[in-house]
Amino acid sequence: MSAPARDQASRAPGRLDVHDVTVSFPVRGADRLAALRDVNLAVEPGEIVALIGPNGSGKSTLLRVLAGLLAPDAGEVTIDGERIDGPNERIGLVFQEPRLLPWRTTAANIAYPLELAGRPRAEIRDRVDGLLRAVGLEGAARQVPSQLSGGMRQRAALARTLAREPSVLLLDEPFSALDELTRERLNVELLALAARRPTTIVLVTHAVHEAVFLADRVAVLSPRPGRVVADIRVALPRPRSLSEMDGAVVGDTARRIRAQLEVPDDPAGSAAANGFAA
Repeated sequence: MSAPARDQASRAPGRLDVHDVTVSFPVRGADRLAALRDVNLAVEPGEIVALIGPNGSGKSTLLRVLAGLLAPDAGEVTIDGERIDGPNERIGLVFQEPRLLPWRTTAANIAYPLELAGRPRAEIRDRVDGLLRAVGLEGAARQVPSQLSGGMRQRAALARTLAREPSVLLLDEPFSALDELTRERLNVELLALAARRPTTIVLVTHAVHEAVFLADRVAVLSPRPGRVVADIRVALPRPRSLSEMDGAVVGDTARRIRAQLEVPDDPAGSAAANGFAA
C-alpha cells in the first residue's frame, strides 16, 4: 500500500467526542478565569457543526482544545476514540488570519506541509495542482500573498490545510474579515469542497445565517463560562445554494438560535422547554 493510501486509511472516518471539558486561564491578582465548563459535544464523521455564542463564550478556546493546541483542565476530547493530547495530523485548523509565508508563492505555501512530511516531488506537484483547481487559484499559483486579495489568501490557507487530507477540519471564523459578497461565495465553495471530499468540519462563527447555511447542526454556547445550551439541527439537505438563505427553514432555524443567544445566565431549562438538546 502506498504512503498516501495508508494515510487515507488511517484517517477515516473522523468522529469527534467532547466529554465534560473545562478550561480556565490564570488572571493576574485574581482566581482563574473559567472559559469553558463541562462542555459535551459529539460530531459525526462527515458532519458540519457550527459553534455560535456571545463574545467570550469560549468558541475559539474550544476549537483550540479540539485541535490539540490547548489542554483542558478537566475532561477530554477524542477522535475516533483516541484521546487528543496534542497536535494531530488528522486534524487541520484554519485561523481567521491566513498566516501564509509571505516569501512563498501560493503553490509553494500549499506545498509546504507536504514538503515537511517528506512527500515525493511528483506527489506534491499533483496534490498542489488539484488543490489549486479545487479552490479556484490556478491563475494565482505563482503569486505571493501580497499580490492576492483577502479572499484569495483565505482560499490558499484552506488549500494548505487540506493538503494533508485531514479527517477533521476546524475553521475559526476564516471569512469574517471579508466583505459580505466574498464571504458568501467562499461559503458556497466550502460546501462544494465538503461535497467532493467528505470531511468532518467544526466552524466558529458570529453570523447566525452563516451558521445555518453551512452547518448540519448548530451548537449554541452560553456566556462565559461557555457550555453547550442548545444543539439545533438544520433541516436543509445538502447541496445548498444561496437562494435558500431567504427560505422559511433558514428563518425559523435562525430565530431558534437567536432565542437561545438571548437567554440569560442559566438557559438549560429554556433549552429543554424548546426541544433543544443541552
